[in-house]
Amino acid sequence: MNQLLLIIDAQQELMDGNQEESAVLNKEQLIHTINKVIKKANESDVEAVFVRDLDVAQGKGPGFQVHNEIHMPADAKVFDKQATNAFHGTGLLQYLQDQEVEHVVIMGCKTQHCIDTAVRTATVSKLDVTLVGDGHSTTDSEVLSAEQIIRHHNRTLHGHYNVEHFSMVRDSEEDLFLPTHDTYR
Repeated sequence: MNQLLLIIDAQQELMDGNQEESAVLNKEQLIHTINKVIKKANESDVEAVFVRDLDVAQGKGPGFQVHNEIHMPADAKVFDKQATNAFHGTGLLQYLQDQEVEHVVIMGCKTQHCIDTAVRTATVSKLDVTLVGDGHSTTDSEVLSAEQIIRHHNRTLHGHYNVEHFSMVRDSEEDLFLPTHDTYR
């Protein structure tokens, strides 16, 4: 089975915050978790692909780049997006189809926006998804704390389905590149 690790919006300014936005919840732990899963992907011969949001740091400079503490492979493929949806206008879906990817492991920021949208879009795009439950983060909203948003999405997206394809939420300690979807079909 062809698989891919998809890391969304793990960008310097988005994760660290700026004058208008605070840092994402548990930023240091998130960076550690992303690095751990990148290492697992490498050991499993699974490609890591990154998506950056052009709205972060106005799409330029160090703030726009993948966070400098993330161990991004030198040859990693990077897609830049203008929408909340990592698949919209980026060529990402075509790339996954060209690589015959069937399973995507998703991590990054922000939970209720780009992560949620990517998980749902991937399932309708005929991909099975593993969302790393401890591998995404966000900031507080006006209604919910970041912790509540993360817990809610982990619960909601676990078992989210679109007919044949669905998402599972698993912890980074698990063997993420040994998908469990078929045991639930």
